[in-house]
Amino acid sequence: MTPEPLTSTSAGSAESSRTIIWKQSRKWATNLMSPQLKVKILVFASGFVSLGVEITASRLMERAFGSTLWAWSTLIGLILSYLSLGYLLGGKLADKFPSPALLYRLAFLAGLFTGFIPFAAPALFTLISSTGPAGSLPNFISLIAFFLGMALLLAVPVTLMGSISPFALRLSIRDIGEAGESGGTIFALSTVGSILGTFVSPFILIPFLGTTRTFLALALILIAASFLGIAPSARGRTLLYLLLATGTLPLGLKAKIYPPARGQVLFEGESPYNYVWVIQSGQDIYLMLNEGFGVQSLYNPEEVLTGGIWDSFLLAPLFNPPPFSPAEVKSLCLIGLAGGTISRLYTQIYGPITIDGVEIDPLVVEAARKFMALDSPNLKVAIDDGRHYLSRSAKIYDVIAVDAYRPPYIPYHLTTREFFQEVLKHLSPRGVVAVNVAHTPSDYRLVNAIASTMASVFPSVYVIDEPPSDHPIANSLIVGTASETRPENFPLNVAFVENPYLLEVAKRALPEVKIFVGGSSILTDDHAPVEHLTHLTILDYLRGKR
Repeated sequence: MTPEPLTSTSAGSAESSRTIIWKQSRKWATNLMSPQLKVKILVFASGFVSLGVEITASRLMERAFGSTLWAWSTLIGLILSYLSLGYLLGGKLADKFPSPALLYRLAFLAGLFTGFIPFAAPALFTLISSTGPAGSLPNFISLIAFFLGMALLLAVPVTLMGSISPFALRLSIRDIGEAGESGGTIFALSTVGSILGTFVSPFILIPFLGTTRTFLALALILIAASFLGIAPSARGRTLLYLLLATGTLPLGLKAKIYPPARGQVLFEGESPYNYVWVIQSGQDIYLMLNEGFGVQSLYNPEEVLTGGIWDSFLLAPLFNPPPFSPAEVKSLCLIGLAGGTISRLYTQIYGPITIDGVEIDPLVVEAARKFMALDSPNLKVAIDDGRHYLSRSAKIYDVIAVDAYRPPYIPYHLTTREFFQEVLKHLSPRGVVAVNVAHTPSDYRLVNAIASTMASVFPSVYVIDEPPSDHPIANSLIVGTASETRPENFPLNVAFVENPYLLEVAKRALPEVKIFVGGSSILTDDHAPVEHLTHLTILDYLRGKR
């Protein structure tokens, strides 16, 4: 008997195996993207994007209001208000229209409106930057308009994102006995997404993409999550959704931020700390931050002096007992290096002394090196916070200059008694510290507060006012000496000055020098309301108290 061939049986077995594998793969794929899983992915994405939008929106708020406690509290309050409204809206909609399709459309709209934010924000910056010359106080109405504009920009996307979790919870509950577990899962996924959004946005997205592209990336994440549900249910309308997303989101890439002053823009870029501008007008090159309420540095290759408060820093050593020679100044620590205006002045007047320049923003240093000749061999740059730098340093300096401003605010931790106690540890016996403080022509509240604080640490404190002008913002230089000194030291030392530039600055300042005698509360790490004092100054100015 001839044996039957085995080929047909083998082929049938192979086909049967392929069929089983195909069916199992289809079942696995179906389970992998089940309706419940799609909802969970959407909840996670909405949590991630909602906190990402909050962190990224802070970059927009900082350009107008600075990185202040007030600005952050306002932003957090807005976000929480919109999320609360979204929770209420989502719950009501879910009970009335418990449709997964509606949930995904709400998420799609939230992503779409998130993508609109960088397109509309530049118009707000143009509004506040066009109200006055560079360095002037912002118009109060424009600030209110900016705040309301930001509130409106965030209202729709954040409210819609808030509606996603309660809507998803309604769809997830199939058995009342599992309501607790379903709610816990939804809340946990949303919270985990929010935690990741809190860290990923400032540490990865903003540094590598910038603010505009971060908003667009967040928008795309939410839109992609919404398409998991839209694509199977919308059928022929899926193409319409795609066209709507691809046609509107690129608008954000075309958004233009206008420079804060007239002139040629040599450089603009965004760092984790600031939006940095380098602008040239004639021979003057300005370093400005964010909306340009103040000039951080000025460089003119054909001039030595600037005519601004930076020149006054040269006078700080002249409060020592006479006769004081410029040759006695051997070292300088500059907190707030910026474009290197002060370090360049000290090098030109006092020679190639040792200078340690501390600047927290690496992009500022990069721009200054490229456009503002920040290349002196005697200057060593440290990318660090000024107070942190001093706390880790064992160096002693003859002069410590503090010019760390994000106009109109000065970082509170650089104004307290504890900070100045740290400064004193790093001064030589004849060392001096000089701090730049802004004020209006008639309001010295912040100057007095910082001077009083310094007087609690240093034996002698002096104030050098800028000569009177029509400018709405004035500056004072507060000088503290490590050893006790006398007011007459300054004019006596001016008589020995030989350098013509230093002499010019000294003579200009002579009528504006006065010893500080106290009369204000002392700022501490526990209580330093410098932002509040700044707000009071601005409000009084706007009310006509000049």
